[in-house]
Amino acid sequence: MINETFLLNIADFIGIVSFALSGFYVATKDRLDLLGIFIASFITALGGGIIRDIVANKTSFTLSHSYPILIVIFVLFLSIMFKLHKKDKILKSNLMIFSDSVGLISFSISGALVGLSADFSLFGVALLAVITATGGGVMRDMLLNKIPLLLTSELYGTISIIVGFIIYVLNQYGLINIFTLIIVFVCALLFRLFAYYKKWHLPHLDN
Repeated sequence: MINETFLLNIADFIGIVSFALSGFYVATKDRLDLLGIFIASFITALGGGIIRDIVANKTSFTLSHSYPILIVIFVLFLSIMFKLHKKDKILKSNLMIFSDSVGLISFSISGALVGLSADFSLFGVALLAVITATGGGVMRDMLLNKIPLLLTSELYGTISIIVGFIIYVLNQYGLINIFTLIIVFVCALLFRLFAYYKKWHLPHLDN
């Protein structure tokens, strides 16, 4: 249990940092004020985890501990101090895609781990992976009156589901450890970035 908690905390930490940065880029691109930037980053980084904990019937870690919100504030402080929103357009776009992809994979893993600890089925684990990874972004995009990336972006939610399935199978064979999770993380991240730049997506239905 201690080992699983440790792995979950690592995945959550990486996801919070990455999605806070992703939320910052989206908010500054839409020219929100400082409060708007904070709200967008907070929702992106922590919204999915809050929904995850509600579904898993556990006390929300975000609402019972201080460090998640402190991480978001610290990331925003550094982002503003180093003026990341003023970087070259191409560099800024690549950083946004990378941070969003890292957050997606990290939260997919943490969601799956919470699903396993709650004794969810294969479907439940995969669903919790998707909810954790995309819930915050969906809430942010709805707030900003945008179509969520989950419904439009290159294999965004699909990769999260695949990660959930893999984590479930690894657990069935007792192979959940820091090394296997690193392998899953790296492979899924590379797949996500490759899918984005190759513009892979699920088929659309023609009218």
